[in-house]
Amino acid sequence: MIKNFRFGVIWRVLLLMGTLGLWLYLIFSTEYYVSMTLLFVVVILEVIQLIRYVERTNEKLTRFLNSIRYSDFSRAFPDHGLGSSFESLNKAFTRVIEEFKKERAEKQEHFRYLQTVVQHVGIGLISFNHRGEVELINTAAKRLFQIPTLRNIKALGEISEPLLNAVMALKSGNRNLVRVMVDNETLQLAIYATEFRMHNDLYKLVSFQNIHTELEEKEMEAWQNLTQVLAHEIMNSITPISSLSDTVHMLLEQKSVEKNDHYSIDKEAIGDVKEALQTIKNRSRGLMRFVNSYRDFTQIPEPHYEHFPVEELLMRLRNLNKGEAEAQDVDITVDVDPETLEVTADPHLIEQTLINLMKNAFRALEDVKNAKISLKGFMDSDGKVVIQVCDNGTGISKENVQKIFIPFYSTGKPTDRGGSGIGLSLSRQIMRMHKGTLTVKSDEDKGTIFTLRF
Repeated sequence: MIKNFRFGVIWRVLLLMGTLGLWLYLIFSTEYYVSMTLLFVVVILEVIQLIRYVERTNEKLTRFLNSIRYSDFSRAFPDHGLGSSFESLNKAFTRVIEEFKKERAEKQEHFRYLQTVVQHVGIGLISFNHRGEVELINTAAKRLFQIPTLRNIKALGEISEPLLNAVMALKSGNRNLVRVMVDNETLQLAIYATEFRMHNDLYKLVSFQNIHTELEEKEMEAWQNLTQVLAHEIMNSITPISSLSDTVHMLLEQKSVEKNDHYSIDKEAIGDVKEALQTIKNRSRGLMRFVNSYRDFTQIPEPHYEHFPVEELLMRLRNLNKGEAEAQDVDITVDVDPETLEVTADPHLIEQTLINLMKNAFRALEDVKNAKISLKGFMDSDGKVVIQVCDNGTGISKENVQKIFIPFYSTGKPTDRGGSGIGLSLSRQIMRMHKGTLTVKSDEDKGTIFTLRF
């Protein structure tokens, strides 16, 4: 048995050369035609055997590549005593196969782990390709839509056509709210989409979360807060009107005297009646102003967007409040970085928002020494334009910070400068219409910062 591939090749080559030499000798020196034919056949067989012997390396390489191609890692690569070169090659093949087996096992573990997580989460998940073929739907989505499976995303149209339209129209990274009915149950779905590529195909992953209960709770809480404020304001006006009406009725009954089908009343009683009627008139007008304020709050005009410099807006705001600042001894500063900072918004609505915030700042700075209001403009870490109104006034208590954006809620004292209680609510509503936010940060006796983020 050949113990070494190299010696095996040499032995076969020498044998082939000897056979060829003998065959040539017979051709040129003898007339043994049968022997010549037999030796020719032997030469052909020796060449074929030599080629097959040498091509064992290619066979091993082919087996190795096919194992990788078809993920068949059960094949072995024995040495068969073919020498050190084949032994190293076989060991290398075996190590690579073992690494592939280990990598595949890890991927399978990760896949099972992700599958478990996806099926366990309480948010519905559906993934589909550009042809609408659903590749993944988790248990939460099946339970949410009460379906056993989903082959194509268009089947969502059988549940709710608006839901299907919202899913198909939703762009990557965007969110939307959709109200649907499933088996007479109302679902308020918050849907979020992201797109990715896999195997040269475009996929969309959509999450569905039913926030109907949370929205109902927040809606009820908002209505309760609004009702409390409305009831408080209305009762403040109705109570004195009702009381004064009773007073006028009592005065007319007690102080009037019938004589010759005419009624007479003394001068003092007439004065009391006039005073009561004047008070009723004033309170009625106050109630009318309150109702008009509510109407203004619910009828905000649509923004007309323009591109304008932030510094120009803040400088104009400072000039508008210059007189009040001098009267109250308040120092107003403007700081915009960079100076060329611009924003796309409705300049009139944003200016009205900032005026409301400035009025709150002035009220917070009453009787404050070294009073300051700082108007700032800059870009945050996400590249969004930010405008801030800062003051070093009395601040807002933690209890009131959560309520100041409720319509008609006011933390101010009942003075002539007191507002209607809709300024901050109106300002936040304006920012929402601009797809932005209005937030507040305040510490009692340290100051307040209102932040507009576009």
